[in-house]
Amino acid sequence: MNLLKFLNQFSTENLTNKKNNRREALKQFGKLGRDLAVVSSPLALALTPTASVKAQSSGNSAVDALQLALTLEYLEAEFYIKALDSGVIPGGTRAEKVYMQISKHESAHVDFLIAGLEGAGADPVEKPDFDFTADGTFDPFNENGTGQDTAYAQLLALAQAFEDTGVRAYKGQAGNVQGSDFLTVALQIHSVEARHASEIRRLRGLEGWITQDERGPNMPAQTQAVYDGEDNLVQGGVNLSGMFNDFGGNDAITQAFDEPMAGDTASTIASLFIED
Repeated sequence: MNLLKFLNQFSTENLTNKKNNRREALKQFGKLGRDLAVVSSPLALALTPTASVKAQSSGNSAVDALQLALTLEYLEAEFYIKALDSGVIPGGTRAEKVYMQISKHESAHVDFLIAGLEGAGADPVEKPDFDFTADGTFDPFNENGTGQDTAYAQLLALAQAFEDTGVRAYKGQAGNVQGSDFLTVALQIHSVEARHASEIRRLRGLEGWITQDERGPNMPAQTQAVYDGEDNLVQGGVNLSGMFNDFGGNDAITQAFDEPMAGDTASTIASLFIED
């Protein structure tokens, strides 16, 4: 099955109305993975004593990239499920509809990556136990009685950080899947994550893009690592600084480009929300 046809089966309407087609699509993706013969030992994403995720190379960069992506998708998928179950999001609002749709997408990404890894002969990394309070720093689901308004603000802020991380992390792994059929898949998921990120930012009353390396108002200081490096003005070896002063200047340049994030950085960010 062509990868583009496979991805079409994960459209919004099919996610809600065609579960049987989805299961069949997953089977087909598994077959595709075997055909690609991307065979390697499983990537070990394990916790160190400080609870950081350590990516150990399997010897196959494409598989390693998918394993990292799967860990991030596990985090996002569980976050949105818990957010919707928490009662923190006001019912019947645009925010609830957005979270419901993103939740479907993230769960589909998890299924997709698991099927791809299994089809490639690799054991998908197991889902970690997540602590979205980051050891008591946050209370996005109001489990500790922070208050509905505060919890909702934190819930939106963490969603922004997770989505912005996902966008940069997928871009950062593009080189590792270069030359494989997984590149198309990764780029298509990347585009979906970018739309998620933009939508979440707009729910917070922000523009849909990042300016310089600013994390934005009311974002916890712990999220700054998500935005470090976004102030880059050199693209394709060309220094664009000062070239577009009539069109927003350097701010506009940084808004126009997403910067890749190294796998180690993405792993460290995810580790803040993984239990010891």
